[in-house]
Amino acid sequence: MEFELDSPSSPLAAPQEPPQIRRLEECVVNRIAAGEVIQRPVSAVKELVENSLDAHSTSINVVVKDGGLKLIQVSDDGHGIRFEDLPILCERHTTSKLSTYEDLQTIKSMGFRGEALASMTHVAHVTVTTITKGQLHGYRVSYKDGVMEHQPKACAAVKGTQIMVENLFYNMVARKKTLQSTVDDYSKIVDVISRFAIHHTSVSFSCRKHGAVRADVHSVATSSRLDVIRSVYGPSVSCNLMKLETSDSDPVGSIFSMDGFISSSNYMAKKTTMVLFINDRLVECTALKRALEIVYAATLPKASKPFIYMSIQLPPEHVDVNVHPTKREVSLLNQERIIEKIQSVAESKLRSSNTSRVFPEQTLDPSQLSPFSSSKDSQTDSPPTASKSQKTPVNKIVRTDAMDPAGRLDAYLKAKPLEGLERNPSLTAVRSAVRLRRNPKETADLTSLQELIDDVERNCHSDLLDVVRHCTFIGMADEILALLQHGTHLYLANVVNLSKEIMYQQVLRRFAHFNAIQLSEPAPVSDLIMLALQEEDLNSESTDGDELKQNIAKLNSELLKEKMEMLEEYFGISINSEGYLSMLPVILDQHTPDMDRIPDFLLTLGNDIEWLDEKNCFQGIAAAIANFYAMHPPLLPNPSGDGMHFYKRKATDNRDDEGNTIEKADIQVEEKDEIDNDLISEAETAWAQREWSIQHVLFPSMRLFLKPPASMATNGTFVKVASLEKLYKVFERC
Repeated sequence: MEFELDSPSSPLAAPQEPPQIRRLEECVVNRIAAGEVIQRPVSAVKELVENSLDAHSTSINVVVKDGGLKLIQVSDDGHGIRFEDLPILCERHTTSKLSTYEDLQTIKSMGFRGEALASMTHVAHVTVTTITKGQLHGYRVSYKDGVMEHQPKACAAVKGTQIMVENLFYNMVARKKTLQSTVDDYSKIVDVISRFAIHHTSVSFSCRKHGAVRADVHSVATSSRLDVIRSVYGPSVSCNLMKLETSDSDPVGSIFSMDGFISSSNYMAKKTTMVLFINDRLVECTALKRALEIVYAATLPKASKPFIYMSIQLPPEHVDVNVHPTKREVSLLNQERIIEKIQSVAESKLRSSNTSRVFPEQTLDPSQLSPFSSSKDSQTDSPPTASKSQKTPVNKIVRTDAMDPAGRLDAYLKAKPLEGLERNPSLTAVRSAVRLRRNPKETADLTSLQELIDDVERNCHSDLLDVVRHCTFIGMADEILALLQHGTHLYLANVVNLSKEIMYQQVLRRFAHFNAIQLSEPAPVSDLIMLALQEEDLNSESTDGDELKQNIAKLNSELLKEKMEMLEEYFGISINSEGYLSMLPVILDQHTPDMDRIPDFLLTLGNDIEWLDEKNCFQGIAAAIANFYAMHPPLLPNPSGDGMHFYKRKATDNRDDEGNTIEKADIQVEEKDEIDNDLISEAETAWAQREWSIQHVLFPSMRLFLKPPASMATNGTFVKVASLEKLYKVFERC
């Protein structure tokens, strides 16, 4: 037997010399940089259009072939390029936009690095045709690897500049293979041109495929932005938009102005469309988009994907434009304040406009409504698409839609109207201005908090996550369990466990950034804890027990007063120095906790929190808040069920017809039931509010935020009760 001891892969091999560091050739460096700046054909189109806008063009035309891989041609009527500048036009870091680094602080143009054209010449063949004002003819020149391939040639030209980019990524085989979907790339180009068109209304835009007569995007210069939106995105979008404006001139806080349009509650789409310009620069802001999506998801019972156009203007020195290779993102001073202000205004606008809804009508074929129509007639009258639907086996057809209320149980129940439900002021929380951070991880500076958030992410059950994201709410099966449908499966879900978990996760995510529920009157903490202790002790009439409970309540009240700064800063729980509770946090918008559970909540904070260990402390407080805000059944029994006897009270009638009292010894006392109607009305309101919150607050929020832990798969939170495939097998045997 032989052993190879000197194998390089063997751990016993002698250590090798460290590799030599070499300076890369300039062509390699330029090609690597070009691949970062020009990631897709749409990146090149965006850079060229921005150059045209910087040239003060009033008309920009884009022609694309094979999704931009074969040809991208951008023509404008701007001021053109000087003949003397053509030799260095495509060299790296040559630009007319700035001369010193300090110029970045006040930059107003789209481009500033001088990298776009240079990058294109390293991954494509670039030809430039240009003419400036006063010249008798234009010049055409081709570029490769940043330099001219020949001297500029005189040619006939129209005002402005035309740049042709041909054979994009011809020398990057791997990149070109990943961009084989020309339809997808062209749709991205159309999308970016559409965004430029609705912002720059004084410029005419067109975008078409090479050889096509009709343009896919065509806009003319106009003073009406709504007209451009109607022209580009269609009347279904423009007729459902609302004007939105706000500004802030606080020099200590944020200085900005914003105007735009957001869709009303009548607009419905499958995905969010957000067009954002900051200082006339097309950018993306994930934090702002997320904040506005939360407004739509929480405000409308039926969450629809919005259309949003916004133009934000800030002082140039408050914007850092040099943070992304493709200038897709920018960094703003006081970004959180700006997002907070915009989100608050959008929420108010959406709420004030949500007084009426428009539902489209659908005309039904009367012949389809008759149960007596013959099979022959039904075959001849069936639509041509009916045969296509048969490709899906009948035992796998999903027959419900999360957006369709006809799939819910309450659609088949005659509900008694509760007039006081909407107008009851106790159901409306007084909330402070929205303070939503850009990214929860960016403000989770505490290591212990980040560990708790990581635990949530790590313990997420992937299969349950898919159920949560795509389930359909059917209705409440009883006081605790709700019926959900996911695909062809029917589940029972424990809404108390679900609400506890989502509240816990939201406390961690909104840590130190809560909205506020202001109590109408501050409540003494010691008295509330005393109430909780009396409820726990069945022997509450004992004098010794009362004294002990008073001491416990006093100690817990003093403890919470010591921790009041931390509780208010991190968790939005405000307790003043006199021991009065005045403010609670908002965990989910439109959900107010059951205030009858405040005593137990405060007792838990005082007794069960491990204050000396930071991680356990945060976890314990978050769990206590989650249990308090969870959607428990109301304390009053449900009057529509077996709890009706709770509201009946015995009353004895011991008077004669003239009102004289009759002794029990003289006549048999008649007993009859009386019903406390006021208490029943209060209970019906509480139960109806809970069911509404489960359907319109808990489940929409659950689809957005909940990361279900693996324990929910085994502890009875989710139980599969039926499967369409298995039901068909049972029916086939019958």
